[in-house]
Amino acid sequence: MKTDPDDRLHRHDYPDREALAIALAAGIAAKLAGAIAERGEASLAVSGGSTPKRLFAVLSETDISWDRVTVILVDERICPPDSDRANQKLVRETLLQGNAAKAHFVAYETAAELPIANAEKSEALFAGLPWPLDAAVLGMGTDGHTASFFPGGDRLSDALDTAGETRVLPMQADGAGEPRLTLTLPALLDARFLALHIEGEEKRGVFDTALAGTDANAMPVRAVLHQDKTPVHVFWAP
Repeated sequence: MKTDPDDRLHRHDYPDREALAIALAAGIAAKLAGAIAERGEASLAVSGGSTPKRLFAVLSETDISWDRVTVILVDERICPPDSDRANQKLVRETLLQGNAAKAHFVAYETAAELPIANAEKSEALFAGLPWPLDAAVLGMGTDGHTASFFPGGDRLSDALDTAGETRVLPMQADGAGEPRLTLTLPALLDARFLALHIEGEEKRGVFDTALAGTDANAMPVRAVLHQDKTPVHVFWAP
């Protein structure tokens, strides 16, 4: 493990993706188990895409009190829940299996006609969750987006506003495909354990570029990397 001098970033590099999945799953499970022991419940936010599939498979078999864990998504596409594009379908099919089938999953509302209505209904759904999140796992795209913080996003400045009090916002951007719903930066930075999960040499290069600059409008992941509120654990494998 490599720690940056200012202690904001903790970099965990692994020789392969299986080793990464095992290590990250163990770290998440430990945070959730600790929260359950301390407060009787735990909360976890995860991301979609192809990168976390192996992580979800390993995590689903960890031996913790999953019936006391609430799982949500970092972000979601506004599409039918059973669509192959829906992050919640991925979570249901890969994470909420085995031991983790007992977890309580709260999905975003996506049935309303307007994105803002879906965001407001999702915010209301999430209001009763155990906040702050005990663990949140972010991904990163090759364009430098994380969560649904996309370059050129119509609500990007609102989503990255660290003084904002809203937990859920809609987001539309050229690179996003469908309109999206996303947790805001303040909601993520409140997490007791915040991880960035990236794989492959291309994303390693994107990460290095993001780390070297500060313009979050160009590469929104910088808003996560260049902040001093919450340490970020960066998990990478080739």
